[in-house]
Amino acid sequence: MAASWPFGRRNSEPNTVATTQPTSPVARFTLALSAALSRLSPRERSAVTIAAWVIGLGLLWWLAVAPAINTLSQAPARHARVDTQLAQMQRLAATAESVRGQSSAQPPGRDEVLRALETATNGLAGTAQLSVLGDRVTITLRNTPPEALAQWLTQVRINARLLPLESKITREAGSPGWSGTLVLTGPGLSGTP
Repeated sequence: MAASWPFGRRNSEPNTVATTQPTSPVARFTLALSAALSRLSPRERSAVTIAAWVIGLGLLWWLAVAPAINTLSQAPARHARVDTQLAQMQRLAATAESVRGQSSAQPPGRDEVLRALETATNGLAGTAQLSVLGDRVTITLRNTPPEALAQWLTQVRINARLLPLESKITREAGSPGWSGTLVLTGPGLSGTP
């Protein structure tokens, strides 16, 4: 008498293999697909195989190839944009390095600061008036064009090493520029007049 095994019956014939149902979902799907295809005629089987290839190639194109081609076609424009950003960052780094070099050097004297301030103010074409009192400079603006004001602030920051301390400027509707006052200060103004 054959001994019983705890997990089912033992195959009593030594040369036969017991058939079992596959346990993984992929194996079950493959088995079911094979059975379904074997029931079809050869012509139907060919049609199903071709349809499966078309769908698979379509998915491959949609998920892998098309996005890669799109990325490659956009690469030159992105590269140009990144090059522009890199050039701008290098310019800013050079400006920061020059400002750092100036800040470590001895600040200009009061006379040099006032000369640089006067030279920069001449570029505002009479739309500004300077007033120096102690270690502060007040500039009164009357319809100063925005571009000229930006250039003046840059020149004053770099050449005279003055920074805005207080700003009360406005732009009236229909006005060509800014009006108001700016108060500037810096290390070079603290010397004796």
